[in-house]
Order: sequence, then C-alpha cells, then structure tokens
Amino acid sequence: MNETDSLIQTITVYLIPVLFAISLHEAAHGYVARYFGDPTAANEGRLSLNPLRHIDPFGTIALPLILSLLHLPALGYAKPVPVDYGRLRNPKKQMALVAAAGPAANFAMGLGWMTLWVVLVHGLNLDLNNFFVAMSMAGYGVNSAMCVFNLIPLPPLDGGRIVTGILPLPLARQYAQIERYGMYVFIALILMMQFGLLTDFLVGGMHILQSIFRILLTPLIFLLS
Repeated sequence: MNETDSLIQTITVYLIPVLFAISLHEAAHGYVARYFGDPTAANEGRLSLNPLRHIDPFGTIALPLILSLLHLPALGYAKPVPVDYGRLRNPKKQMALVAAAGPAANFAMGLGWMTLWVVLVHGLNLDLNNFFVAMSMAGYGVNSAMCVFNLIPLPPLDGGRIVTGILPLPLARQYAQIERYGMYVFIALILMMQFGLLTDFLVGGMHILQSIFRILLTPLIFLLS
C-alpha cells in the first residue's frame, strides 16, 4: 500500500468518529447552556448533531491537513457553540458545568465506541483488521484524546473555563483574561505536543480513560466471551 492509499484509508476510518466527536461535543455545550437558561445556541440552530453546522472550514479541515503536511500534531477545532454566560441563572457556577459538558460528551462517545468494539470483537469474532473494528477503535481513541486535551486547564479550552468557574471571583476574572490570547495558547500547545512536553499528560490521560471504559465493560466482555 502506497502513502496515498494509506492516507485515504486513514481518512475513511477516522472521518465518521471525528465528525461525531466534534458535533456532539459542541452540541453538548449548547444543550447544557439551554438547560441553565441560555437559549442562544438553540436560537442560532446549533443544537444539532449535523456536523455541517459545527465544521469550521479552516479549523476543522484546512488546519489539521496543513499541520499533518508539516509533520506537526494534527490539531483542529470546530465552530464554538455560542453561549451568553450572562443569561445563565448562576453564571459563574454554571459556566463550569457548560464547559464540562463537551468533555463529558466525548467520554460517553468513547464508551459507546468501545462498546461497539467489544461487540464486534468478542461477540461477532471479527478480525482486528475489519473496517468497522478499526473505526470503533478510532472512535474511542479520538474521543478519549479530545476529552483529555480539552481538560487542559487553560482558557479557551474547556478545562480552563472549568477552572475559571471554580476559582474565587477575583482570581476567576484574572484567569479568564488568558482567553483573549487563545490563538497563542493554541499555537503553544501544538509546539508543546511536537516537542513531547504534553505526551505524558495526554497519553497517560487517554490510558486512564480507556481503562475506565474497559472496567465498565467488563460484564459485557464476560457475557460475550
């Protein structure tokens, strides 16, 4: 298999998991914000599982491709779901819950993809090279990576907004100022990943999450084996 065929195969396997990981992550922010009193995302039609409503042409498609061609970590982003924190019933506290909804959605999807993997491999005895087995592995891999990455405690990532919601108000206001430098934070994270400075955090976090998935699925594995 040449390099082009390998790239096409990789894109095919990862396309659906990545699109749903992005879409449900963003929609989760909007659903929780609406629950707490802010209908902004709903009013703008962003409470949707349709990936086309969440894809950012540059951040979701062009940037990961450019970074891949430069042999840098293929990070990207979707269009952020609009949230008017001033419309939340308890803005400071509920901001953290709105932010946590995205990684929580990735956790749930990761568990769902691993459940499918268990059914295919342990229940149907499909080979690990099977397309759907590979897709399910990509699914729980992508979602565990997104969950861990977004929990990095720096604005504008979800982890940074969670920290802002937890800190006392004077500190929270100062910490939230980091968000205005969001693009620089993003570039710094790409460089840190390239030089391995985040490897232990990301890989370790993914292993922990996937271990939790396996523990939760132990009864199913036992039943199918």
